This record gives sequence, C-alpha cells and structure tokens, in this order.
Amino acid sequence: MDQQKMVIDALAALYHGTDDALRADADRWLQDFQHTIDAWQVADSLLHNPNSSIETLIFCSQTLRSKVQRDFEELPGEAFGGLRDSLYTLLKKLNKGPPKVRTQICIAIAALAVHVSVEDWGGGGVVNWLSFEMQSQPELIPSFLELLTVLPQEANSHRIAARPERRRQFEKELVSFSEVALSLLTACWDFDELKEQVLDGFASWLRFCHGISAATLAGHPLVVGALSSLNSDQLLEAAVNVTSELIHYTVSKNSTDISSQLPLIHVLVPRVMALKDQLKDQSKDEEDVKAIARLFADLGDSYVDLIATGSDEALLIVQALLEVTSHPEFDISSMTYNFWHNLQVILTRRDSYMSYGSEVSMETEKNRRLQIFYGLYEMLVSLVCSKVEFPDNYSGFSEEDLKDFKHARYALSDILLDATEVIGGISTLKILFMKLVEAVKNCEQNSRWQPCEAVLFCMQAIAKSVPSQENELLPQVFTLIPKLPLQQQQLHQTACATIGAYSKWIDTSQLNILPPLVDVLTKGMGSSEETAAAAAVAFKYICEDCRRKFVGSLDGLFHIYHIAISGEGGYKVSADDSMHLVEALSVLIMELPPEHARKALELICMPAINPLQAIVNQGPEALQQLPARQLTVHIDRLACIFRNVQLPEIVADAVHTFWPLFKTIFDSRAWDMRTMESLCRSCKYAVRTCGRYMVRTIAAMLEEIQALYQQHNQSCFLYLSSEVIKIFGSDPSCADYLRSLIEKLFGHTEKLLGSIQDFTARPDIADDCFLLASRCIRYCPDLFVPSAIFPMLIHCSMIGITIQHKEASKSILSFLSDVVDLANSPEGQKYIGIINNVILPRGAILTRILIASLTGALPSSRLEDVSYVLLSLTRTYGVKVIEWAKESVSLIPPAAVTEAECTSFLSALSKAASGSSISHLTDTLEELSDVCRRNRTVQDIVQGALRPLDWNFTTVA
Repeated sequence: MDQQKMVIDALAALYHGTDDALRADADRWLQDFQHTIDAWQVADSLLHNPNSSIETLIFCSQTLRSKVQRDFEELPGEAFGGLRDSLYTLLKKLNKGPPKVRTQICIAIAALAVHVSVEDWGGGGVVNWLSFEMQSQPELIPSFLELLTVLPQEANSHRIAARPERRRQFEKELVSFSEVALSLLTACWDFDELKEQVLDGFASWLRFCHGISAATLAGHPLVVGALSSLNSDQLLEAAVNVTSELIHYTVSKNSTDISSQLPLIHVLVPRVMALKDQLKDQSKDEEDVKAIARLFADLGDSYVDLIATGSDEALLIVQALLEVTSHPEFDISSMTYNFWHNLQVILTRRDSYMSYGSEVSMETEKNRRLQIFYGLYEMLVSLVCSKVEFPDNYSGFSEEDLKDFKHARYALSDILLDATEVIGGISTLKILFMKLVEAVKNCEQNSRWQPCEAVLFCMQAIAKSVPSQENELLPQVFTLIPKLPLQQQQLHQTACATIGAYSKWIDTSQLNILPPLVDVLTKGMGSSEETAAAAAVAFKYICEDCRRKFVGSLDGLFHIYHIAISGEGGYKVSADDSMHLVEALSVLIMELPPEHARKALELICMPAINPLQAIVNQGPEALQQLPARQLTVHIDRLACIFRNVQLPEIVADAVHTFWPLFKTIFDSRAWDMRTMESLCRSCKYAVRTCGRYMVRTIAAMLEEIQALYQQHNQSCFLYLSSEVIKIFGSDPSCADYLRSLIEKLFGHTEKLLGSIQDFTARPDIADDCFLLASRCIRYCPDLFVPSAIFPMLIHCSMIGITIQHKEASKSILSFLSDVVDLANSPEGQKYIGIINNVILPRGAILTRILIASLTGALPSSRLEDVSYVLLSLTRTYGVKVIEWAKESVSLIPPAAVTEAECTSFLSALSKAASGSSISHLTDTLEELSDVCRRNRTVQDIVQGALRPLDWNFTTVA
C-alpha cells in the first residue's frame, strides 16, 4: 500500500475510529513511522497536498519538525537546499492557514538554521534571508513574524540534535543579527493588525539577547509602543510580557551594575505604577488583573535590593504589592510571596549592610530600615490572618479544593515567619492575640468559629519565633483554648496542633496548664480521624519536651495508649498515627530509673507482642495464611519502639526475649516480602539502638537471615546485614560469623545476578547487595577485600552498571568508586595489591562500559555518578586509563563523534589524571554525552560500537 495512504488511513482510525484497540494500533504505527527515513518524503508531500485534512497537516508538520530537529543527519548534504525551499513554500502557503501547522513549520525552519552555518544558508544567514523576504513579499509578513519570534526561542533548544559547538556558534550568530531583527519588528509596528505579533517577537528577542544598552532601550520605539499598549485591552497580555522581559533585562546576569540600568528602570517603574488602580477595578477581566499583578510581582522580585533601601518610591511599590497580596485569588496573591521573603532576608541579614563599614553604622542602618518596613509587615500579619480563614462554604469543597486551600494556608504561614523576622515573634504574637480576643468575643455572639481557628493556625505557624520566656500573652492563650467551642472538628484539630507547636513553652511554664491541655488532646483522639492525627502528633511533642512533668502520670498515659492501640473507647487514631503515641511513650521511658524503664518498655511492647504471640500460637498454617497487614501493624510498632527508646542494654534484653517469636515469624513468612521488610526494619532499628549489647542475639539473627536469603531471595535480609556490618564490622570477636555472612550472602547474590536481564528483574537485590558491599569496604575491609568473593563481586558489578533502575545503578557505581578510592587512600595501601589484581585485568572493559554509560547506556541524569567513577579510576591508574579510554573511543565511527571531540575528551581525562581541576573534565564529559545522545541514530551507533552489554563474553585474565 502507498505510504501516504497508510498514513491517512492510520490518522482516520486514530481520530475517527470507534475501536479502541485499532486506535491504539494506529497510534503506535504512526509513532514508529515518524522514526523512519521515508517519513521525510511522505510528510513533505502530504503537507503540499491541498486536499490534506487538518489532522494530516498537524501530524505531518509535527513529523517534519521532529525530523529536522532530531534526524537532519539522515539527509545527504545536497538535500539542504531542497528542504529549505520546501519549508519556505509551506510557510508562504500557511500564511493564513492553521496556526498550529504554521508554528510547526516555523520551528522546523529554525531548527534547520541551527544545523546549517551562515555560509551554507546563503544570503548572510537566516535573519538576513528573512529580512530580504519580508521586504520583497510584505503580504506574507504574518508568517515571517512568527518565524522571527521562534528563532531565538529555538536557539538553545536541546531538542535540536546539533553538536554543542554548533549550538553555541548559532547563538553567537543570532546575537550578531539582533539589531536587524529589532529593525524588522520596528518596521512592522505601524500596522495595527501586526502589533500583537510584534510584541511577542520583541519579548522573544529580549529574552534571548542582552547586549543592548539600557539608555538605547529606554527610547526605543518598541519599548515606547509596548509601554503604551499596557492601556490597551487587546494588547495588554503581549505588552505585559514585553514589560516583564524589560524588567528582567535590567537585572540579568549579563547586565552591568544596576546604575547603568537606571535610564530604563526610570521609564519602566512609573508606567507599571500607573496600573495600580486597575488591581481593584471590578470591571477588569481576571486574566488582565493577573497580568498586571505579575508586573508588580516582577518589579518587587527584580528590584528588591533597591526597595530594601526604604526610599519613598520604594514604599509606593511595596504598598502596591500589599494590594496584590490582599487579592482574594490565591493565583494572584501568591505572586508576591517570594518578594516578602526576599525583602525580609535583605532587611535582616548582616551581609546587606557590609558596605556601611563599622558595626555601629551597620546596626544603625539596619534599625532604620526595619523601622521603615515595620508597619508594612504588621499589616501583612493582619492580612494573612484574614486570608487563612476557612470560608463558610468549605464543607462543600471537593477533596481537590480542600487540598488547594490547605496548600495556600501553608504558603501564607511562611509569610508569617518572614514577618516575625522583621517585627519579632512577640510583636507578631501581640497582633494575633488581639485578633484572638476579638474572634472569641464574636464567636460567642455569632457562633463563627473560623476566625478563632485562623488565629490559632497563625499562632501555631510562628511558635518557634516566640521566645520560651514569654509569660504575658501565651498563658492567656492556653487558658482560652480549652474554653473554645471544640465540638467543631476543624477548630479542635488546629487547637491540638497549636498545643503541640508550643510544647517547649509549655514545659517552661510555671502554670498548671498541662492537665486541661492533655484533656483537649485526649478528646481530640475521639473527635475525627484528622483531629486524632493532630492530637497524636501533639502528644508526641508534649511528651518529648515536657517529659519530666509526665513521669508521675505514666499510668494515665499508658491507659490512653492502650485504648488508642486497641481501638476501644471511641478513639479514632489510625494505625499510622498511633506511631506518634508510640514515640511519645518511648521518650518518657528514658526518663525512668532502669528497673522502672524495663517494666515500662514491657508495657509499651505488649500491645504489639501479645497479638503476634496469639497469631503464632494458632500454628504455622494460620500464620502463613494471614494477610501481611495483620502482622506488620504490630511489627512496625515494635520498630518504632526500638528506634526511639535509646536505652541500649534494656532494649537488647527485650529483643533477646522476643527473638523466639521473631524467629517463628521469620521461618513461617520468609516468602512474604511485606512481612519480611517490616521484621527486618524492626531488627535493624534494634541493632542500631543496642549496638554491641545485641551480641547475645546477633549470631542467631545472622544465621537465620543468611539461611533464609538463600531460600527466598528477599532483599531486606541484605539491608539488615548492612546495619549489622556497620555496628559489628570492626569487632574482632565477630569476625568469624561476619566472614560467613559475607561469603554466603554475596555468593548467593552473584548467582542471582548473572546478566543485565537478571539485574533488571531484581533491582532491589542489586541495590541492597551493593549498598552492603560498600558498607563492607568502609567497616570491615579486612574481611571483605582479601576474600574470594571480592573479585566475583567486581565482576558482578560490571555486568550491572547499565541497569536503568536509578537506586540500583547508583549503588553499583558507588561501590566501584569506593573500591578505587580505597586503593588510592592511605588506609587502603595494604589492599592495593589485591585491588590491582582485580581491577587492572578488567580496566579496559570497565572503562569502556563507563564511557558507554556516559554516552547513552544510562540516562543523562546518572552522568555525575558515572563521571565520578571514571575520575576515581583516572586518578588511581593515570596513563593506563587514558590508554583504555583511547581504545574505547576509537571504536566509535567518526559519523557519530569526530576526531576533535574524541581528542578533547582524552585531553580532559589526561589533565584530570595529572591532578588538575575536575570542572573541565565534567564539562567535557557533559559535552561528549550531549554529542552522543543528539538523536536516536547516533546513540544507537555509539552503543553498537561500545557494546556495553557484551563484555562478559570476553575472557578476563
């Protein structure tokens, strides 16, 4: 069948078919077709066909654009002229055609210009060519203007498969033609129907090029036109985009000092400030208000250093920004949040005042500025307090609306923290306290709880900024909280969170306020799941910070804990939130004398141990059939206890007592990943807390996990072993069973990971295996490096380097760099012979795999990790690595990587080997990576040449 007809039929099936399977097949076929060399001719022909449907035009324009961007190297050199002329013909044809199609053709022409040098393009490059065409065919100016707009946008596009050097060269070429581009835009400004396009083009070139002086721009016709258009409803958005770019232009990294930008700033600021009244204009479209608000936010963000000086003009801008912040729409008000933070930082940090010389002068200036902005930040606090109120109709919010509202509240709470830095925590608290008194009074009259809740939310947000010795306002606040109408769940939830936030203050308070506050929390656990969650977190903080006050009340707290864990008594604490209660009691236990602590630990463990023991007592069959969650909910609580009760000897005794129960679960559920992960995590925290006190249990634990690992291949046994190695690795008395552990775990893993397919199928095992191996290098190299398992694991790691799984790949690369770094370190000198005997015979292959990984075998996000291994290898083995690298890159055909690019890479590697700065090597590796990934064809050529997955078929001496 003719391919044009196949494309048309596939598009018809995709857009108009009713069979989902056929539509999916058509979509796949079309995607595959776009990667074929025939796609050039077919897409071009269909675009020129006057009978093509809109779907065909869109698909073919996208295809041709993509082919020019990514696959230009597929074409013979002589094809350029014909391609350019064809695209130009289409651009003229589409002058009034579908905008989506025309845009794709413009991007294709821009991509073509990136690929082809000025000399090869003819007529002095694409901009001069465009200038000539615009003058000779004025009726086609709309198409030419779009192309002129697209050119600077595509200049740095990494979607275009050009070499980095060519991309930089094109950028310089385009900059040199910027005056021509602006002249073309200026010439079109007199045509009303083109004004919006001209503004879009001007914004695009401003974003790209920063070589024009501020004085020149200040009087430029395009700038004058753009600023005048801020009062035009039709041109407002385009004019705002230009004005925004002009503001950014004055503070860009390419600009000189701010004083040189003042001619332009003095033009921009008054024109923007003249729009202030429109922020409150009810007749304005919301999108227009948003655009104007964006300009004020840009002013604030860009000129925050000037604003911080506190001049009268600066304060006018701040007043306008305060109005933007007060806007009811979050999308608009949030534009200013960054400004308030940055202004606070400049006002409060010492570095801002260094130019004032002496400490006295610096402090004087700082106090002057803080005084100027004090009132504005007070207003900001009041404003935030009103904006965080729950609306009356909040109960009708969808889940998404409620999520957005809470997100907005937390963003506003950050502004409160900024305010406390300027006016102080106590001053902020005073404002909020007055609002709380007013809100409580109004609540009694009109039952509106929202203002009370909003103030408590704000007080909670600033808790860390209020000094613990504050004894005027907080006693009144915490006396009021139990008297609030806490039957309203949201108010109760925030009250609980506020109690938790001030736990440190509550600890220092001399007032007897803890019992009524604990009562608030206890009732909160029976209110709603959200309130119970807040109460549980607050309990944790209260117990952590007020632990000495609770020591005499443990019986009551244990009663609360048992009720919450058992689910009796109406408490609504979820299993996850109950962990906060576990943490709360865990820290209290550490305040008890040893014998009492032992008893308390037993009490806190029993609600988890007893259900597990009851399950085990039902027999192996019942234990095996139980859903994992019914076990892990209890085991996770034990993990939390072992993690938080920092009493090594007491916890070790408890673990030893519980070990028979743990062993039964290990033996019966070793096939169950979820249960094993939970149990291993619990054991890991026990090992971490107890350290050497675990010696009575550790041998049995290691014997258990190494036997079960060989049967069931659970990766969690490896990460538990990592913790054991960290604690016991350097203990000579443990050497025998650690040596056995290393040999059995790694020996079995090496059998599991014999090919890259095995790595891909078991990324969790690969990840935990090489994390464990790195731990062995750090904590027990004497056991690990001389062992027979060491060379086997190096061999295994080389097979798995190119695994696509992020964590597994990073673990493998970290292990290899740890090995090489050990050989290059003073403490590793005694192992250097062993390491050399393992690495040197494999060095050429390892280097080749690393270069393959840099050039496409691994995602570009892994570049830093791969580069570090190559750098470590280079610094350790110097000239040998250069030889290995030279051998590897020589395999890559010149069509993919030129001789000059290979030479640059080898030169950078050589310099790194001699100890020079690694930044040059990093840049070169990034460039080589970019070159080799520029399109799929090149990447396939490079990987086909280096064949990173085939190395293990080569015999290694």
